[in-house]
Amino acid sequence: MIWVIIALLLLLAISLPGIWVRRVLSKYSEPADRYQTEGTGSELARHLLDQFDLAYVTVEETEVGDHYDPQAHAVRLSPDNFAGHSLTAVTVAAHEVGHAIQHSKGEIMFDYRQRLVKVAVVGERVGSMLLLAVPVIMLVTRLPQAGFLALLLAVATMTLGSLVHLLTLPVELDASFNKALPILDSGDYLHPGDLPHARRILKAAALTYVAASLASLLNLGRWLAVLRR
Repeated sequence: MIWVIIALLLLLAISLPGIWVRRVLSKYSEPADRYQTEGTGSELARHLLDQFDLAYVTVEETEVGDHYDPQAHAVRLSPDNFAGHSLTAVTVAAHEVGHAIQHSKGEIMFDYRQRLVKVAVVGERVGSMLLLAVPVIMLVTRLPQAGFLALLLAVATMTLGSLVHLLTLPVELDASFNKALPILDSGDYLHPGDLPHARRILKAAALTYVAASLASLLNLGRWLAVLRR
């Protein structure tokens, strides 16, 4: 019984950040026309980039989630935030511009995160391949130890992404609270009373990658459950 309780607590610990992030971003996406007269998320992003002499950074629509691409020098926003007039749209746009500012300044932590992310991506791919290979390794070698070793390596590499995002969380918090929030506040881009709500959105934006990484651990758990059969 105690193991069931521990498993449920772990499941909650892994799931709750993602649930909270989605809830906050969804909550402040309404009313959808709150910033109708001020412009869309993409228009605010363009304005802020130009204000910080980042005309070379493009603003693009994407289907793979809001992010800043340092290789392409592009702020990419999801359709709702790109063309949206909600508090979520303008606040998330400011957060991603915050990353562009970090990049333009050559901030050490930002550069450090980019290197770690590349390592984590490779690690997760290797881990996925190792998980697929575990049954084959055990079948070919007829050595349970070999399969167990491959499984350990797979788990280690697939959890690397979560560890990377936890280690580089200060970069996300900086983009939210040292870049985007002061910009939104001092520039009077927000309606009266919206600043505390924007703060919550910025916290959610900073935790997005961590929440996604934790969610990936659930997929790892499913793989392990399949392999146990």
